[in-house]
Amino acid sequence: METEASANFTSVLEPAPPSLKPIEISFPLPRTPHTNVHIHLTAMATSTMVFLSTTNPGDSGSAVKPMGSFVYAMPDRTNSRSTISTTLYTSPGSIDYATRAAKILARRMKVPVYVGCNIDPVVTGSTVEEEMEGFSKIIDTIMTRWESRE
Repeated sequence: METEASANFTSVLEPAPPSLKPIEISFPLPRTPHTNVHIHLTAMATSTMVFLSTTNPGDSGSAVKPMGSFVYAMPDRTNSRSTISTTLYTSPGSIDYATRAAKILARRMKVPVYVGCNIDPVVTGSTVEEEMEGFSKIIDTIMTRWESRE
């Protein structure tokens, strides 16, 4: 005999399907037109996954790029200006970029966020101003697409 409690418990264990199909976005970085940013955005029922990568015109299509860093961040329910994050996989060149992106996105989206990132600002050869402008455009583009996902 199945009780109401056991029926609810079973439904909690079922995996939640993605709330929409993954969105793929690509654009050149501001002031660095030779570098393209590629974003893979998947909004799920209770979290969001974002993968960030860059390519240059000289990159070979068959070249395998490293995975980069993978970070989980979630909004702090007691302080809306704070986020909690943990690194799931570390790659020295991209960990700071991935952590910053994950924390900002979790705070703005108000849901847990997984961010995979192999963007290394040192490798792109950009100045601090170019890096910040590119980072802002990446975050703004993700938020615009995430807010219009319905």
